[in-house]
Amino acid sequence: MSVLIIAEAGVNHNGSLERAKEMARAAKQAGADIVKYQTAVPELVVSRFAEKAEYQKEQTGAGESQLEMTRRIHFGFDCHKELKEYCEEIGITYLSTPFDLASIDFLASLDLPVYKIPSGEITNLPYLEKIAALKKPVILSTGMSTLPEIEDAISVLEDGGVEDITLLHCNTEYPTPYEDANLLAMQELAEQFGCRVGFSDHTLGWEADVAAVALGAQVIEKHFTLDKTLEGPDHKASLEPDELAAMIRAVRHTELALGSRHKHVTESEAKNMTIARKSIIASRPIAEGEVFTEENLTTKRPGDGISPMRWHEVLGQKAKRAFGEDEKIEL
Repeated sequence: MSVLIIAEAGVNHNGSLERAKEMARAAKQAGADIVKYQTAVPELVVSRFAEKAEYQKEQTGAGESQLEMTRRIHFGFDCHKELKEYCEEIGITYLSTPFDLASIDFLASLDLPVYKIPSGEITNLPYLEKIAALKKPVILSTGMSTLPEIEDAISVLEDGGVEDITLLHCNTEYPTPYEDANLLAMQELAEQFGCRVGFSDHTLGWEADVAAVALGAQVIEKHFTLDKTLEGPDHKASLEPDELAAMIRAVRHTELALGSRHKHVTESEAKNMTIARKSIIASRPIAEGEVFTEENLTTKRPGDGISPMRWHEVLGQKAKRAFGEDEKIEL
């Protein structure tokens, strides 16, 4: 099964439906499997007392509240319905992360193939129970989470009837310092919970995504934007379309390069064996009946004669005929 690549548009449309559609086109052109957005009723997600994260203040200023920012960069359910229909028209899967119970109900009406739970909701019991009641596959991001918290969330989902859970290792700093990406933790998640694992990446580049695939990630989620210079909380930690396309190519090449766990001679290299390997040959003219020694034998290319691995077997035997210099010997 190929690595599932989710192009995370998130709220990088800045509240514009037309820009969200343009992002869907860009994600498809880049080769993503899914383009994912965020669905929220701001007043149900953020209290009027909630502060912005530091990275949000850096990118959008400290003058507005988190609630005001959330209102500004989201659009309503009707727009999401139109957006899903548009994604279907152009041939890319629409997905959106719900951030409140009403948004879960709305997205359920769209019959999504899978539900994505963001890191911030992993300790939200009413939210988890509502997702579980849908009994659909779940992708669960695990940023900021401890193993016991992940275990508790999985238990809620499984008790509610979810049978298919994928865990995404994640760090929720935007952008994530490379030294905090901690990709090897993905393997601990796989061992601890026996689930498929993947990586939700917030680093500035895409090297970590390629490394994650090499380490066994089956899902890659990466933020992208049409323009990193746009105002908004997530643009800086996102890839532009050409970078997204480069990342996807690199991931697909890495998938091919991983191959199987079995070491074998491949079809492409088999033809080079006789060219690159060596045979036992005469290092000088050898008379018929002369004994083969280290003085009259050597090893040189090509490798279609007697293998040098039989060197000690050949030494001491007599030449059955005369051999010229550089001629492959025969027994």
